[in-house]
Amino acid sequence: MAKVTSSDMTTALFFLFLVVCSTDGKMEIITSKQDIQVGDELLLLCKAGGEGQITWKKDGEDIDDELISPVDESTSKLVIKSATVADAGRYTCLCDFDSGHTDDVQTQIFVYEGPSFESTPTYHEFLEGTDGAVPCRVSGQPAVEVRWTYSKEMPSHGKNVQQLSDNTLIIEKMRRQDAGTYVCQAQIKGRPVYKQLSISIVVNAPPTLHLKEEAKKVIAGPETNVSLLCLVDGQPKPNITWNMPTLYDPKHHKFNSDRSQLTIRSVVRDDYGEYICTATNKIGESSATVILHVFEAPEVSLAVEQQNVSVGESVAVFCNVSGLPQPDLHWINKRNGQTLDSPSGRIRVEDGVLMIDEIAPSDGGLYSCMAVGSIGNASRDVAIYTQPGPPPYLSVTPGPASAFFSLKTPPINGGTPITHFVLQWRQNAAEQWQEVTVPASDNLAVTSLMPYALYTVRLAALNAAGRGQFSDANTVRTKGIREPDSPVLLCDEMKVGSNSFFIPLKHADNGGTPLLHYNLRYREDKDGAEWKKQQLSSNTDSVTLIDLNFGSHYQLEVIAVNANGSSLPTTFNFTIAEKPVRSSMTKGSVAGIVMVIFLVIFLVVDATCCYRNRCGLLMSIAVKFFGQKVPGLKGFEEGEGGTNGEVKMNGMSTPRVDRHHTEVQTLPSKEGGTLTEVTCDKASLTKHEKTQPDRNLPATDA
Repeated sequence: MAKVTSSDMTTALFFLFLVVCSTDGKMEIITSKQDIQVGDELLLLCKAGGEGQITWKKDGEDIDDELISPVDESTSKLVIKSATVADAGRYTCLCDFDSGHTDDVQTQIFVYEGPSFESTPTYHEFLEGTDGAVPCRVSGQPAVEVRWTYSKEMPSHGKNVQQLSDNTLIIEKMRRQDAGTYVCQAQIKGRPVYKQLSISIVVNAPPTLHLKEEAKKVIAGPETNVSLLCLVDGQPKPNITWNMPTLYDPKHHKFNSDRSQLTIRSVVRDDYGEYICTATNKIGESSATVILHVFEAPEVSLAVEQQNVSVGESVAVFCNVSGLPQPDLHWINKRNGQTLDSPSGRIRVEDGVLMIDEIAPSDGGLYSCMAVGSIGNASRDVAIYTQPGPPPYLSVTPGPASAFFSLKTPPINGGTPITHFVLQWRQNAAEQWQEVTVPASDNLAVTSLMPYALYTVRLAALNAAGRGQFSDANTVRTKGIREPDSPVLLCDEMKVGSNSFFIPLKHADNGGTPLLHYNLRYREDKDGAEWKKQQLSSNTDSVTLIDLNFGSHYQLEVIAVNANGSSLPTTFNFTIAEKPVRSSMTKGSVAGIVMVIFLVIFLVVDATCCYRNRCGLLMSIAVKFFGQKVPGLKGFEEGEGGTNGEVKMNGMSTPRVDRHHTEVQTLPSKEGGTLTEVTCDKASLTKHEKTQPDRNLPATDA
């Protein structure tokens, strides 16, 4: 028997534990594992389930007693320290029980030498399109089976992948998608014992390029950016370089992370040219070219933008156009839209220069120099100013010591607006012309001339370039000067308030000369009253007086004034009523007074009806008492009750109005005061009544 070691003791204790814990009375062989690798320890424990003589056999033959040792009367163990392939087989445990019967139990033990990949390489590189062979060298006992797997799919399912008898994997016409990690798995035939090896396959490819655009067109400018894209493929990933027609400027040229895109900022003319993209890896190199066409928008530059030229002189305007491609140059008269391309004549274009000989007023205005190109147009204007032309169709109308000019059509302005007119006059050819400059927006008139005098007059227009030619001379005989007519007060629309007065004012003939203002004065109509004066503007349309004295008569006088003098005064008289007294009666008193007034009015009306028409309540009572003959009726019928055309009632009367008199009548009001009643003479003064009064005398009725 071999010497028992600590390891044997541990194994024995393990099997002892199994025996003690087991409650099965049948025979059985207990082992830690059925597959034993060469060199490992093989331990078998036979449990008989009862006391007896236990023996071991392998494949029907007895086993050396040195490998067997009893545990107790019913248990025996078999220990092989270092198993070999020869130790594989069927092991039988037999027991002759003390009871006289015999029993046995069997188990199969497999001993293997694990798979080994020896010197199989784990990394392979192939060129795209070529055939690749990937070996897997495996050893092991007993027989070893090999199977290939792929991280993406099983290569055996692909048409270009096959496994040879020596376990080599063949990949035909290697593709980029064939790259990846392959696994060679070796398994002991028929047993769940296997080992695997990962093998990396790389498929290399030379660089290939694809340009999004082989040519690109842009317009140069500070806001223009352009990107050139070079799509690159290859394995390993290629490096990209660019060749440019200009030197690299990090502020002007920008690349993305892999340099497949080149961005040019603020494109200029010098950026035009070929841009070569080159991709390089360890397999090879490839290049592609993109052409950048840079255009420049047409631009126009002028030597001057404004020129003042006198009538009859010549002018030349230089214009330069630029762009890429070079644009065509054209001149246009913007006043009439005519294109000026003729190289000869008074107005012509020579080598892009606009030339005008003996300039006329009609030549003034805007001229446009245009650059016409394939990618757009541009233009700039030049203003040519000259003096205006002579005024056509001038007519002159005489006025009071004045002359008025009118133009049927304005003169040609010479290219810039007419701002003023120069008016000249003289009485004979020996005299120097006298003149006045009048804004074009004002009336064209010469004043302060001699009345009833013959003058020669003419007119010229003035603009920013100077004075133009004068019109043909006209003769005109001025009229005499006169003062304005008297203003008219519209008494129909007069309003008299408690202590104020308002009356509309109508403008009369101004005498041929604009009114300067109105002079107004008024006072109380009593001895020693002083005149109060006001001055009204020439465009006033009413007279308003406030803070007047209650219960007073007033005199009003209005005079129109122009440069020639004053009109006859227009006078007017009016009266302000007494100041109203606020009543302190109660509502009851007022109601009583109203009823008394109503009763009095009723009696008055009934009495009038009785005496005049023999009707009414009083007439009915009188007939009852006196019969048909009522005293006093005869006198009424004979006219004793007549009024001579004037009805008098409670102290009120309707006044007769004189033709040249305005009277103000006061009547009782509801508030205990008085209402103002105005009667106005609307007849105007006759020619003989318009006499010049003494301005220092008091005003009379209008």
